[in-house]
Amino acid sequence: MSRTGLGHLNPKTAPTFPMAAKSAMGNTQLRKNVRHATDVIQTKRARVVGEMPDWQALRESGKEIRRHTMEHLDFYLEEFEANCTRAGGVVHWARSAEEARQIIVGLVKASGSDEVIKIKSMTTEEIQLNTALEAAGIHPYETDLAELIIQLGQDQPSHIVVPALHKNRQQIREIFIREMNLPELGESPQDLADAARRFLREKFLRVKTGVSGANFLIAETGGVCIVESEGNGRMCLTLPDTLITVAGIDKVLPRYEDLEVLLQLLPRSATGERMNPYNSIWTGVTPGDGPQTFHVVLLDNARTEVLADAEGRQTLHCIRCGACQNACPVYRQTGGHAYGSVYAGPIGAILTPQLQEMQHAQSLPYASSLCGACYEVCPVKINIPEVLIHLRNKVVKQNGMLNAEALAMRAMAVIFRSERRFRAAQRMGRMAEAPLVGKDGWIGWLPGMLGGWTQVRDLQSMPEETFREWWEKRGAEVKHGS
Repeated sequence: MSRTGLGHLNPKTAPTFPMAAKSAMGNTQLRKNVRHATDVIQTKRARVVGEMPDWQALRESGKEIRRHTMEHLDFYLEEFEANCTRAGGVVHWARSAEEARQIIVGLVKASGSDEVIKIKSMTTEEIQLNTALEAAGIHPYETDLAELIIQLGQDQPSHIVVPALHKNRQQIREIFIREMNLPELGESPQDLADAARRFLREKFLRVKTGVSGANFLIAETGGVCIVESEGNGRMCLTLPDTLITVAGIDKVLPRYEDLEVLLQLLPRSATGERMNPYNSIWTGVTPGDGPQTFHVVLLDNARTEVLADAEGRQTLHCIRCGACQNACPVYRQTGGHAYGSVYAGPIGAILTPQLQEMQHAQSLPYASSLCGACYEVCPVKINIPEVLIHLRNKVVKQNGMLNAEALAMRAMAVIFRSERRFRAAQRMGRMAEAPLVGKDGWIGWLPGMLGGWTQVRDLQSMPEETFREWWEKRGAEVKHGS
């Protein structure tokens, strides 16, 4: 059930984004699967968002709720801890991923179980919890359909909301046939869902310890909110004797009524639904009803450092809807694995480097054309292009300016500051490109390090006459004619 076939997406050891993206671009099936899935989600999102006359007002409200929370995060975390404890929960604080893994493994062992059923959680992916559980002799079972596909296929998630988005129906069927020993399995969605349901039902009824993430933590009540579409979450939250929730400290909300805004924004942005089919909110423990032992592990893992950065802080506003991934032209071409992190796409490009304290994944802030599509669809108005530029500046300051690209940019700056130099550069450019221009007027190949531009695109050759030259000639002709 492990994912040792590919190894974990680890920003510390993953290849740079350009290298990984180049490989992904060669996988035509993956690109087809990603484009199809994101097109479907975007179409559904556009329809349900279009029904909301107050959508922009909701976005602004969501932004303000998250901004206010981050500005007073210490207060609301302490309020959550006090109210959760009062309701019968036990709150643990984990400074790092390693500390969180140790706490969770210890809690599972204390429950007397060597198995856990899990609700889909990107936070548990972030801390590589499954690997830690397996190393301790504990078997984790993913119960979300997409996560189950990933786990059985020893694969990695490629999307925040739809982890198996890069797999098509035939590929999923092959995984189920092999891992569930179902040689006669049909290929309809109903067949695949039935197979997963039969596989998981036995786990739901037998395993006595559950692990969940959290969409939101509610400071006012000490409650936890999970939204999902399949019902597997409801099973994991109600049937086990012990429930362990792991959540980033950024998941807290001040008040119960804040859900009124965010539960309108999240499903529409994430899956194109007006409401998630299953919305579960629980607070502490209730004698004779549901888990009788409840733990919450609050994970920092560099979030405090992100919070201290006035410009990067808005990254923590994210509610993990994945809308930015669906809209991003870069993600749609490469899929999620190229980012080398469980957080892919535009949000991953700003979140992962900061969670690594800018020591790793430094190529990710450049994995964007800065087109702004992510900002336009973000339900809480995170200005991702703004943060990308901020992080690029950090990378440059951290690594210095002694590289070929930086030197080229300095040379361009010198040229652009002088009209005479600019005109001379244009003339030289036309002469230099002459041997490279094809009969159709396009350049299909560039030498050396410039070759990256022409690996997947052709370049238009420079015009024989610039606009400035045409304008000056026109002015001379007009003057002469008069």
